[in-house]
Amino acid sequence: MLTWLILTPVVGAAVVALLPRRRPELYLPVGVALSLIPLALAGVLFFEFETGEAGFQFLQQALWYEPLGISYRVGVDGISLGLIVLTAVLVPISLAASTSIDRRVKEFVVYILLLEAGLFGVFVALDLFLFFVFFEAILVPMYFIIGIWGGERRIYAAVKFFLYTAVGSALMLAAIIALAVMHARQTGAPSFDFADLLALDLSPSTQRWLFAAFGLAFAIKVPIFPLHTWLPDAHVEAPTAGSVLLAGVLLKLGTYGFLRFNLTLFPQATVDLVTVLAVLAVVGIIYGGLVAIVQPDLKKLVAYSSVSHLGFIVLGTFALTSGGLQGGVIQMINHGLTTGALFLLVGMIYERRHTKKIADFGGLAKVMPVYAGFFLFMAFASIGLPGLNGFIGEFLVLVGSFATLPVYAVIAAFGVILAAVYLLWAYERVFTGVPDKPENQRLVDLSGREIAILAPLVVLVLVLGLYPKVLLDKVAPSTEAILDRIEQTTDFQVPEPGRLADVFVAEGEGR
Repeated sequence: MLTWLILTPVVGAAVVALLPRRRPELYLPVGVALSLIPLALAGVLFFEFETGEAGFQFLQQALWYEPLGISYRVGVDGISLGLIVLTAVLVPISLAASTSIDRRVKEFVVYILLLEAGLFGVFVALDLFLFFVFFEAILVPMYFIIGIWGGERRIYAAVKFFLYTAVGSALMLAAIIALAVMHARQTGAPSFDFADLLALDLSPSTQRWLFAAFGLAFAIKVPIFPLHTWLPDAHVEAPTAGSVLLAGVLLKLGTYGFLRFNLTLFPQATVDLVTVLAVLAVVGIIYGGLVAIVQPDLKKLVAYSSVSHLGFIVLGTFALTSGGLQGGVIQMINHGLTTGALFLLVGMIYERRHTKKIADFGGLAKVMPVYAGFFLFMAFASIGLPGLNGFIGEFLVLVGSFATLPVYAVIAAFGVILAAVYLLWAYERVFTGVPDKPENQRLVDLSGREIAILAPLVVLVLVLGLYPKVLLDKVAPSTEAILDRIEQTTDFQVPEPGRLADVFVAEGEGR
């Protein structure tokens, strides 16, 4: 099933590429229809996934190149499952929202589908060489999506995005090769298999060097302060679909990589460097929030909010507690839904007014009440209003972090306040008051198509806000397995159950 999950977007891209040039009106509808196939497969994957199992499921392995120990090995666990479903949800929504793309539409749809295939590959790859191939492959379609269909400074943003991520990836490749060589020295044969590499005997100093090489690649992708400077440019210049997928999924490659590889392959280095990562996470939370407050551009405001929200995920990951790790994983999904929706909403108003400047708006709630309602709903979800999806993720991260990093958790809590300030202040300036500008008075509210695009995200925000157990039950065994490995290979002791985060999760499982 996982192989078909990767191949169906590739086949879909080929089908769109073969459509006749004289029928450009078919490109987007066919692309949306074909993107529903991997969505259906992801749905089957989610409901067929055995809850309570910590190991990888739907495993498939085939030898690729024996002399170097490279294999095609794929599988999914509770950590990657939600990200796969998130990707499958956001791609058809992004395509359906791209009716404003009026040139080279065929190529646009092809690149989006190829990007989807690469993302699936990253989340299921259990061979590090295969992981690297997919990790790098996604750069190409995203580079062209920004560079061809972006704004005025699209080339600058695309090149900056590519160079930042390529530099980090080069160091990660060197570390991956080093792991294979070490495996050959210790066992007599090289291997890139994730399971084989877990058995390596690595000294603490070796772990720290390898952690740094992997960590830099993932830190750029998150991005962690101060490696974040490519992100606002990429977001502002990217077309709406590019921003949705960049914020919704691509940024999660960094947090997923930390959780999947750094914590498991280099547990001693993880324990040694907890404070460093916690400091960077908290700085990102506060810095992202403060910079978002002063942004005059609505899209750039949402972009900087991602820097802040991703800091919560990094903090929860390196808290090394049940609540922190589970909160980090569910917050990856939550951020993808809410920030993806906010970028969609910014794109919808940009198509009407051809401006993203907050000062150019005002009083939109009177002329676009439905649009204003959707925006306020997603703003509350992003802030973390109880009952919406953002609350449970931030709650688990903060309480889980308080068990091992109390000072950092307290500082990070101010990030929630900053989120309320920059989002609600932006809402006040854009939507309240009287629409005194003639351009705003003539605006048309959301169409049925646009409401249909946003509706699935609203439903998912409510489901995960009111019943997070549906995801937490699948995530918990995999995160517990990571903590067990850290305890078994280091002197670190995960806090005993009884703290509020652990009680909260246990009670949720009991119900």
